[in-house]
Amino acid sequence: MTAIDAVLDRFALLHPRKIDLSLDRVERLLADLGSPHRRLPPVVHVAGTNGKGSTIAFMRAALEAAGKRVHVYTSPHLVRFNERIRLAGELVDDERLGDALARCEAVNAGRSISVFEITTAAAFVLFSETPADYLLLEVGLGGRYDATNVIERPAATVITPVSIDHTEFLGATVEKIAYEKAGILRPGAPAIVAEQDERALAVIEREALKLGALRRFAGRDFFIRSEHGRLAYEDAEGLVDLPTPRLAGRHQFGNFATAAATLRAIEPGFPNRALERGLAEVEWPARLQKLRGGPLVALAPPQAEVWLDGAHNEAGGRALAEAMADLEDHAPRPLALICGSLANKDTAGFLRHFKGLAQEALAVPIVGAHAARSAEEVAAIAQSVGLEAAACDGVASALRFLAARQWPMPPRILIAGSLYLAGAVLEANDDAPR
Repeated sequence: MTAIDAVLDRFALLHPRKIDLSLDRVERLLADLGSPHRRLPPVVHVAGTNGKGSTIAFMRAALEAAGKRVHVYTSPHLVRFNERIRLAGELVDDERLGDALARCEAVNAGRSISVFEITTAAAFVLFSETPADYLLLEVGLGGRYDATNVIERPAATVITPVSIDHTEFLGATVEKIAYEKAGILRPGAPAIVAEQDERALAVIEREALKLGALRRFAGRDFFIRSEHGRLAYEDAEGLVDLPTPRLAGRHQFGNFATAAATLRAIEPGFPNRALERGLAEVEWPARLQKLRGGPLVALAPPQAEVWLDGAHNEAGGRALAEAMADLEDHAPRPLALICGSLANKDTAGFLRHFKGLAQEALAVPIVGAHAARSAEEVAAIAQSVGLEAAACDGVASALRFLAARQWPMPPRILIAGSLYLAGAVLEANDDAPR
């Protein structure tokens, strides 16, 4: 256990409920810390169910290509907690992170506060003390009562696609979830909204109108389309011809469009060359990431493709299956799915999109994850939606099982179903984000 892990374990004892949405505790701690959240560079605040991290990754890549220094706050991490905090382009080191956590622990003085709240406060301390041009700030869960929602005057707010997830905290309907996400909108601030379910869109537009937010909606104020292997992005500033993104999957076109609309809202005339470089240089681990080597990949069938993705809900499963279908159209290979899932996820909704696409599903446990489904339970769910499925005791075993099979051609293997599983795979494959 590292020193950072030891501090986080102590924090977990301060408020036993893992998730307890509220602003009271974090506002109290931030005030005691001297209000670092009021000494930040311009903030782009991002909420949504799917695509938040990819949208932020596109914005960071393009801003850095334009010569900007960019802070980033995202969650959860894949392997190391440090991945959540990027200071002016670099992941925070253990020394600076440990110092910020210690300061917050001392000021909090043992009072009740959740792990996410106190670590968000530590991130704000670090961001306030390091010069940068922008802070790209991802909501942890929901929006309205998320610990990040203490920013009073953001440069812009962004809502990526909203769908069903975390119903125990946000509500059981798309409308209720959209209302919580819309809680980050602010009067007078640009509100950039990705393509949405019509029910979610109605709620977000109503809340934006009520607040007087400056609205920019996908499909109305900005557009993206694929033409002859290129992307055409268009808004009120004009049409831009661009390459397709480095991140795989058609769903990334919409994420990029949302990022581009945001950048052109906060910096009119944002250089097209920086958008182009951002598309070419963007990185976002475990989002249709092709694993090209490592101890785990070595266990796969010879010349197999091994892909990794953290998608875990119904909408994520749909986007991921579409991406796999596109790969199949371009370069046919038999598809095998290795899947793990948490107990609070719509595992059936995620898996049903692979019926008729994946030849088989191998279910695996997620070791160390809170409330993970057993491999046997995931396999039974896969069978219930029409997939050939079996349980394995881990990803390594699943890869060995596939390697022992006879294939007409090297298979395409997709490991997906949980960010916790994705993180464990990257760690086991010596491929952790750096």
